[in-house]
Amino acid sequence: METRSAKRKKIIAHRNNHQIIAKAAKKRSAIDRISDLPDAILHRILFLLPIKCIAQMSVLSKRWRFLWTTFPDLDFTTISPFTISPPTTTKNRYNKFSTANHRHSRRQDFITQVLSIRDKNSDIRILCFRARLSFSRLNNLIRSAIRQNVRILDVEVATEVVTDDYFNFPRCIIGSHSLKVLKLKSGFRLPPSSIMRDGFQSLQTLSLSLVILYNQPFLSDLFSESSFPLLKNLHLDMCFGLKYLRVGCKALEDFSLEKCFQLQGLDISCPKLEKLKVASCFDAYSEKSWVRISAPKLQDLVWHYNAVTDMTMFEDHHHLHHHQSSSSNSLSVFCGDASVGFFIVNEDVSIGKLQSVNNFLSGLSHARSLTLESQTIEQWNRDLWDMTSTEEEQYWESQIPSLKPFLQHLKVVKIHGFLDCENEVTLAKFLLKHGKALEEMQLCAGQVNARDTLRRQKIRSQMMGFSWASSNAKVAFQ
Repeated sequence: METRSAKRKKIIAHRNNHQIIAKAAKKRSAIDRISDLPDAILHRILFLLPIKCIAQMSVLSKRWRFLWTTFPDLDFTTISPFTISPPTTTKNRYNKFSTANHRHSRRQDFITQVLSIRDKNSDIRILCFRARLSFSRLNNLIRSAIRQNVRILDVEVATEVVTDDYFNFPRCIIGSHSLKVLKLKSGFRLPPSSIMRDGFQSLQTLSLSLVILYNQPFLSDLFSESSFPLLKNLHLDMCFGLKYLRVGCKALEDFSLEKCFQLQGLDISCPKLEKLKVASCFDAYSEKSWVRISAPKLQDLVWHYNAVTDMTMFEDHHHLHHHQSSSSNSLSVFCGDASVGFFIVNEDVSIGKLQSVNNFLSGLSHARSLTLESQTIEQWNRDLWDMTSTEEEQYWESQIPSLKPFLQHLKVVKIHGFLDCENEVTLAKFLLKHGKALEEMQLCAGQVNARDTLRRQKIRSQMMGFSWASSNAKVAFQ
C-alpha cells in the first residue's frame, strides 16, 4: 500500500515534468525561424514591402541590419509620388517651391544615406527613384550605384528649381559593364555620338524620354552594332529636335518610337526585330520625309497617328529592290499583325504622299491581321472621292495585280471608326470579294442609334449580294 509521503512525491514529480515540458515548448516557440532563412529568400520577401519599412526593420537585430545593408533592390518610388510643378518666374519661384523643394531634398537625402551605409561588397540589383535635384547630386547617386555594379537603373528627375535648363547625360553610365537595363526620363542632352559610341556593351534594355537633340538632330551612328551589341529592347519618347534616326542593332527585338514630331527620316535595319511601334512621329509639313524598314522577322507592327511621309520603303534580305523615285516600294515578307493609322493634314494631298500610303500598305502584303483607322481609308481612297460607287469598284478591281499577295494572305481585317461611308463600304466589299484567306472582318463604329442599325442591315445585305472569295469569312459590326 502506497504511503501518503510517496503519493506526495509522485505528484510533485509529475508537476515538475509538466513544467519542464511547458518551458521547452515555450523555448521552441520563441525561436526566430524567419531570421534563419537564406539571405536571398529574405531579400525577395522584403522587396514586397515599402523601402522605409525595410529600413525600420533594420533596428530589430544585427541580422536584420545586415539584411538591410545588403538589400539589392532599392525602389524609392514608394516614398511619395513624384510631381513636376509648372514653371514660375524667378521672382516668386523660391517662395512657391520652398516647401516642395525641402520635401524633395529630404527624399534625396534618404537615398544618399541608404547608398552610403550599404555594404560596399554587396552589389545593387535595382535602383529606382523619382526626385527633384541638381545635376551634381544626380551624377553622384548614379556614380555610387555604378561602383556597386547596378544592373537595373530607372530614374526620373527634374531640376530643383524649375528653369529652362536641362541635365547632361551622366557619362559614368556609358562604360558600365554591369548595367543591363537603363530607363531615364528627364530633360537631358546626349553627349556627342563619338563619346557614346562603343560604350554600352552589356545593355539589353534602353528607354530614353524627354531627350534634347537640337545640337545633334542626326543620330545616324549611335544605335549601331558596335555601341549596343546586346540591346534587345529600345524605347525612345519625346526626342526634341530629332530629324534623322538610324537604328541598326542586330540583336534588337522590340523597338518603339513615340512623339518625335520633327522627324523627317527613319531608317530601321534590324534582322531580329519582331515588334515595332511608331506613334505620333514625323514632320507633317516636310517635303522630303521618308521611311525605310528592313526587318525580315517583324511580327507585330503598330503605326499610329504618324504624318504621311513622302517615301516609304519596305525591304528584306531575300527580295530587295532599289528605286530612286518616291513611288518606289520594295516587296516585303511581313507576315504578322499590323495596326495602321495616319495623321492627315487636310491640305496634304500630293500624289507622292498618296502613293506613299499605297506603298506602306502594299508593304504589308503577307500580314495575317490588319487594323485600319478610318482616316487611313480616307487617305487611301483620296483620289476616289469624285468617283461614283461603280467607278470606285472598277478602280479596286484594277489594283488586284499589285495587291494579289495582300489578298492571298490576309486573314483578319478590323476597321476602327467605320462610318458607313461609300469608300469604306466599297473597300470592305472588295476585300470580301477577293480576300481568299479572309476569316474575319470587324467593322467598329462605337455607339449606334436606330438609324445606324437600319443602315447596317442595308450594308450587310449588300455584302451578302455576291459570292465571297473565302467561305470561312465572317463579318461583325461592333
